[in-house]
Amino acid sequence: MKISAFGDEIAVDFEEQLQVLNDLAIPLIDVRAAWGVNCSQFTAEHSARVKALCDRYGIAVSCMGSPIGKSPIADPIAIESERLKHIGAVAHALGTRDIRLFSFYPEGGHDAAALQQSIDRLGTLTQIAAENDLQLLLENERGVVGDLPERCLQIMQSIDSPHFRFIWDPANFVQCGAADQVDEWWDALHPYIGYIHIKDALLPEGGEERSTVTVAGAGDGQLLELLSRLKESGYDGVLSLEPHLLEAKHSSGFSGADGMALAVAALRELMSAAGIEESE
Repeated sequence: MKISAFGDEIAVDFEEQLQVLNDLAIPLIDVRAAWGVNCSQFTAEHSARVKALCDRYGIAVSCMGSPIGKSPIADPIAIESERLKHIGAVAHALGTRDIRLFSFYPEGGHDAAALQQSIDRLGTLTQIAAENDLQLLLENERGVVGDLPERCLQIMQSIDSPHFRFIWDPANFVQCGAADQVDEWWDALHPYIGYIHIKDALLPEGGEERSTVTVAGAGDGQLLELLSRLKESGYDGVLSLEPHLLEAKHSSGFSGADGMALAVAALRELMSAAGIEESE
């Protein structure tokens, strides 16, 4: 399995992101923002600068960390459709076809109508992805329609396309209160996996409203169990570090260079325990 990391978790400056990843021997990068500019707002100049620096440092772009779908479900789908086309063009310019997205914030609650609306909208985006040789990767996330494992499964079953796959983010499931996620949901969800986010968290206790984010293996996300199941299933894809150790915002997170180093070390320790070889 290959390790990637969200570069903007390290620094605002893109070259500094790459320098730290080189120091940590990480061969891939998830591009969410560079020089403080979100990838959804990249110009041709941004893309050219990012590609040139990646080539110089020998790091490939594994995925675009787009904000598509972190938006109200009532917004016109044309907004996200046009944004997808733009980010898709950026992705191809940077040498990847993978784009992370979300399943929209429902207006009222997580009812059947919101689920169907999310499925319809994601289906429209999947058609655009198919027409443009892209692969959409749906991330589970607190607050959106696809938050808990059961709702993620319903979405994935409804849009069973090679252009629409699932990102398993253990910490995000924990933050939604999903305990024993791998034990309970691996069998149902693993056929749809296209990507893995490495992030962990502790389940809230007592009167706590939010869970505490931790390095991989120190929380309740069953990271070792997930990695072991991935190895058994023959998964040979990407493990992408999105640690959020210092800060988690609506469309970004931050760990700093030292935090990323801790996150990398924790992941490599778990990979070793699961008998997983790291490929370059």
